[in-house]
Amino acid sequence: MVRVIKLGGNEIDDPQWLARLVAVVQRLFERNEIPVIVHGGGREVGQLQKKLGGVPRFVGGLRVTDEKALRAATMVLCGEVSTRLVAALGATGLDAQGMSGVDRELVLATPLTHPNGSLGFVGMPLCVRSDVLRALLADGVVPIIAPICSNGLGGWLNVNADVMAGAIAVTMSAEEVVFISNVPGVLVDGAVVPRLTALETQALIEKDIITGGMIPKVSTALIALKQGVTRVRITSIDDVFGGTVFE
Repeated sequence: MVRVIKLGGNEIDDPQWLARLVAVVQRLFERNEIPVIVHGGGREVGQLQKKLGGVPRFVGGLRVTDEKALRAATMVLCGEVSTRLVAALGATGLDAQGMSGVDRELVLATPLTHPNGSLGFVGMPLCVRSDVLRALLADGVVPIIAPICSNGLGGWLNVNADVMAGAIAVTMSAEEVVFISNVPGVLVDGAVVPRLTALETQALIEKDIITGGMIPKVSTALIALKQGVTRVRITSIDDVFGGTVFE
């Protein structure tokens, strides 16, 4: 079974959260599952962007990536966050390898346009080298993937980590892609909705119940389902087999 797990960036620097993540991966290993992990790091990217003199801006839940934001994203995601995750897994004997979409041109991306405004150096995945990931899984290695991708021209683009995880899941024909967030799922009136259809999801977006960074998650969930992923889940680190399921 191929399971792609996307980690949100709000708690990824919390040692207790990292310990819970390691426990989840160990549990999957006990089930003879090696996950493919894609991570964000938006809060830390925003902090460094400000230190570099930039101002974080978002359009439709996506980070507008100018040159300073791209520099911050590359430094944080490919550097500190990736290293932190690999070290946390490695400390408990789990074999993990950090890489970005640029490494071995794992993910090739094209600039993304958005009807609500320019996004700068933001990309949309075009193709994924699933052979690279399958080889790592066959060797018992957990791929830890930062969403910085090659543009095929010697440069790179910042890809939303939710979108990146969805593209990898589709290419690998994953049985499930799990979006681990700082909320336990899609909330309506404070309660987790256990299951959602495409029509129900669109209605929640139109009513401004699903907003901000949750929009790319649910949009990616619906696209992934249409393209062959069996099941998509949005949940928290404390309930990786719960949350909201799209199927």
